[in-house]
Amino acid sequence: MTSVLHLLCAGAAQGLVKAMQTAFTEQTGVPLQARFGAVGAMKEALLAGDPCDVMIVTDSMVRTLQASGELAGDGAAPLGRVRTGIAVRADDVPPPIATADELRAALLAASALYFPDPQRATAGIHFASVLDRLGILQEVAERCRTFPNGATSMHQLVHAPADAIGCTQITEILYTEGVRLVGALPAEFELATVYAAAPTIRAADSMLSRRFIELLAGPASRLVREQGGFEFGP
Repeated sequence: MTSVLHLLCAGAAQGLVKAMQTAFTEQTGVPLQARFGAVGAMKEALLAGDPCDVMIVTDSMVRTLQASGELAGDGAAPLGRVRTGIAVRADDVPPPIATADELRAALLAASALYFPDPQRATAGIHFASVLDRLGILQEVAERCRTFPNGATSMHQLVHAPADAIGCTQITEILYTEGVRLVGALPAEFELATVYAAAPTIRAADSMLSRRFIELLAGPASRLVREQGGFEFGP
C-alpha cells in the first residue's frame, strides 16, 4: 500500500477534502497530500507530471481528461453541484443582489471586487463575463483584485476595505471565516458547476484511490457536502 495519497483538487472542494481527510486516514492509515487551486491550474499540474492519485475538478474536465487518457475511464464519481455566489466581509451589511439591476448597483458601489483568476478559475472566468454582460467591466477594472484561486480571494476579502465585494464558488465562501455569503448570482447569471473526483492512470494504488473517492462522494460525506454548499438533484 502506498505511504501517502496525492490529490490535485479544485478549490471548490477544499473544505470537503479537509473535512474528510481525518476519517480516511483513520480508516486506512494513509495520510493525504493535497494541492488546491484553480481548475485550470490543477489541469496544468497534472499534465506537468505532478504526483496525483486522485483528481478533483469539474465534471466536464474529468470527462475531457478521461478522453485524453490522463484519468482512468472508470471509478469517477460526482460530488454535487456548486453555485457561484457573492460575499462580503462578515461585519458589512449585505447589499441586495437578487436582480441584475441590484447586482449592478452593488458592484458599482463596492470599494473593491475580489475574485479568482479570470483566466484559469471557473468562478473567476464566469464573474469577469458577468461584469462584461452588466456593461461595467471597464468602469470597475481599477477596483478588481484577482487571486490565483477562490480560497485566496476570500481570505483577502476578510482584510479588504469596508464595502468590498467578493465572488467565487459558494463552497469557498462558506469555508472562509470572516466573510458571509450574500447569495447566489441572479438567475440570469447563474453558474452551477458539478464537481467530480476520479483516479488517475498513474495512481500508485488504484484501490486506495477508489476507496477515497467512495468516501468523498458517498453517503458518509453527504451531510458535510450539503452543509458546505454542495447541492444534489436535478
